[in-house]
Formats: sequence, structure tokens, C-alpha cells
Amino acid sequence: MDKKKVKELTRAELQIMQLLWDKESAYVNDLLEEMPEPKPAYNTVSTIVRILEKKGFVSHESHGNTHKYFPVVDKDSYLNSLMHGIVNSFFSGSVANMVSFLSKKEQLSVEEADKLIKIIKKKSS
Repeated sequence: MDKKKVKELTRAELQIMQLLWDKESAYVNDLLEEMPEPKPAYNTVSTIVRILEKKGFVSHESHGNTHKYFPVVDKDSYLNSLMHGIVNSFFSGSVANMVSFLSKKEQLSVEEADKLIKIIKKKSS
């Protein structure tokens, strides 16, 4: 997925994608069963899946009168594109600025800071 052309998902679309990423493929009824209460209407889930298909995130196989949907964009690709956009849009392209922001807002613990330092050391070696 091109990092510059990522289409951000709505909360409802992301919820459906999370289920499809977990299940790898599913019918609308399968997705509906996995959703928390209060469950949306079948038509609502079906519409969201078709929107995801138009956006290029999902495709389907026909099985008689029904369709089995599967993701064509993997979770890591979406997350990489999304994070790239966030870093560029809000942190001037600087991961350090993003980490600084998060450490101030999220009360970064010493343990988490140590983990970050280990990750950085591992990347630079």
C-alpha cells in the first residue's frame, strides 16, 4: 500500500477490518456474530464491507447468492501507512518528536523508556 495514498478507515470500517484480519475471511453473518452488543443490522455490516471493497481493502469470493470477504490489505501495511501519515502530518516527519509527545502525554515509565532505548540500540547496530 502506498504510504502517501492511504485511505484512513472510519471506526466502523476499522472494526470490520480487525475482524477480517483476525478471521482471514468471513461471510457478513460471521462478522456480525463476532460484533459486540448492541449488534448493528445485517445491512449495515454488508454496506460497510462493500465500502471497504470499493476502497480497495477487501475483496470477495462468490458462493452462490452470498459472498465470502477477505482482506487484500494486511494489518501491518495499513498501520505503517497510517503511522507514516501521522508522523508527517503532526510531528514534522520526526519519530523523535512523536516519542517526545507520547512520553509527555502518556506518562512514559522507566521500564517503557528502557524498552525504547533497547529498540533504538538494536536498530543502530
